[in-house]
Amino acid sequence: MYKYEMIIYWSEEDNAYIVEVPELPGCMADGKTYEEAVRNAQKVIEEWIETARELGREIPVPKGRLAYA
Repeated sequence: MYKYEMIIYWSEEDNAYIVEVPELPGCMADGKTYEEAVRNAQKVIEEWIETARELGREIPVPKGRLAYA
């Protein structure tokens, strides 16, 4: 399991929980429950990293909690 920060919130528009992974550009997932959204995010993180490796791109090292203004 990867240890990237996840931002999780409820979206009324989508009627689902949304997960964003700020350290991995474009990495997002959703789910009908909080737990499903987190599981889906873990899968998407794995796929993001696998694709980056295949393309020879740098994979960010997880920094833990990020500071936002």
